[in-house]
Amino acid sequence: MTQLSLYIPGVSPLHQLNPMTKLCLMILCLGAAFGFPSPYWVLAFYLFVTMGLAAWGKISKQILLLNLKLITPFFLSLFIIQGFFFGGDTVLFTFGSFRYTLEGMQVAFDFTVRIFQAIGGMTLFIASTRPDHLMLALQGKGLPHQAMYLVVTTMQIIPQFQNKAQDILNAQQARGLETQGNFLQRVKSLFPLIGPMILGSLIDIEERAIALESRAFSRSGPKTSLTEIIDTHWQRYLRYLLILGSLVLILWRVV
Repeated sequence: MTQLSLYIPGVSPLHQLNPMTKLCLMILCLGAAFGFPSPYWVLAFYLFVTMGLAAWGKISKQILLLNLKLITPFFLSLFIIQGFFFGGDTVLFTFGSFRYTLEGMQVAFDFTVRIFQAIGGMTLFIASTRPDHLMLALQGKGLPHQAMYLVVTTMQIIPQFQNKAQDILNAQQARGLETQGNFLQRVKSLFPLIGPMILGSLIDIEERAIALESRAFSRSGPKTSLTEIIDTHWQRYLRYLLILGSLVLILWRVV
């Protein structure tokens, strides 16, 4: 079955939380990523809080693997660029006329850990929240329909592009295009993807707009839904505490 989002189905307590509560948890994770003064504190928060919530939702393995895939490009680029070009007095090794310094490596580690925690908070929220439930929760808070559509579409854009790219590759393989082999051959096979991907995306936008209008998306006034989003008093209080904690972390870093 085609996966339309990064949501991982489940019945854990994390999945059953109100989407707004999980949104506040994500905000706290972002606050921890950039609020703690030390990267080691950020790393500890990721291991014990972010991954603890993922384990509570029984999706820790999927979250960790996804985070590692997403952080790898940042890790490689940051450790190369900062190590050689940040400067510093402690030279670890030289490569021609370039010097790789300990200070640059420390800066790269700081940036990488903070990005890793931010990615962890966002993926935890997306993997445990159904897009339609999030849309209904945002609608209940009075968010405009256009803004809700942008939020939900952002959550679905990565898997949709993956599915479309895989469909195009399968179609091209059926027509005799060589997409397997060495690295150079795989790079060459990417160029025939560009045109169909752009045209297919434009067609999808038009089809989605027609489908939304047929369901009275832009109609003003209250709307009903078969799905009921459950909210409780303790979750409302928890959201206030999470937002307060996020503000404290940001102010701590700023002040």
